[in-house]
Amino acid sequence: MKKLLKYSRNFYVLASLFFVFWMVFIDSSNVVNHFRLSQKLSQLEDQKEFYLEKKDTINAEREELLSNPKLLEKFARERYLMKKPTEDLYVIVEK
Repeated sequence: MKKLLKYSRNFYVLASLFFVFWMVFIDSSNVVNHFRLSQKLSQLEDQKEFYLEKKDTINAEREELLSNPKLLEKFARERYLMKKPTEDLYVIVEK
């Protein structure tokens, strides 16, 4: 116990403890914020992976559409309700 009291009166020990306390809890780049930011980074990397995969699938579908005229016509008719000049178009909306 006497050793503990001896070290607690030492300026360098007190300054070191204060510095550690400051860096862990109070500083703007403390351990808690660092942990939160690392979790956010991990989440954003997962999202980046998801969107890159989605981009690849969209590019593959686009290449397939541009290479096949019949598929492009089918896509345009279904998606944008395009029609030939001699056709009538009926849109059925389900409730």
